[in-house]
Amino acid sequence: MSAFKNRFRLGALACRWTVAGAFLVMSLPAMGQSHVIEVVADKDSHFKIAGQSKPEITVKAGESVLLRIISHRGKTWNRDGAVHGFTLLRAKDHAKIPGWDLELKDGMQEFTLTAPSEAGTYEVLCTVICSDDHEGMRMKFTVVP
Repeated sequence: MSAFKNRFRLGALACRWTVAGAFLVMSLPAMGQSHVIEVVADKDSHFKIAGQSKPEITVKAGESVLLRIISHRGKTWNRDGAVHGFTLLRAKDHAKIPGWDLELKDGMQEFTLTAPSEAGTYEVLCTVICSDDHEGMRMKFTVVP
């Protein structure tokens, strides 16, 4: 009977350590995972982010970003089928950020990108003339150290 009790105690202890380890792993930031950002490029020529009345994106310098964008066609679109654009510019000089000049098709697309390494204020703008309100399709993008 004592061998059975010892096995039972070891099993219970192993179970506790497994559960504790799982909670520890879940509470730590995932190594190598991207920061997921979900944006809607809507038919009314506005960028939208759930829960924000004025959409704004904030990321850490150099972090990996998974940009998930759902695009809805406005009144016009490019010959190649792009319905909106998503281009990141540095606010102080309007220089395009390499790799962040995206053409968006109707529907959902995902892009794995790296945030700029320089902290500061940036601006996202639509580069596809999507409607009469196209010029207002802008969003603040902040990079923190």
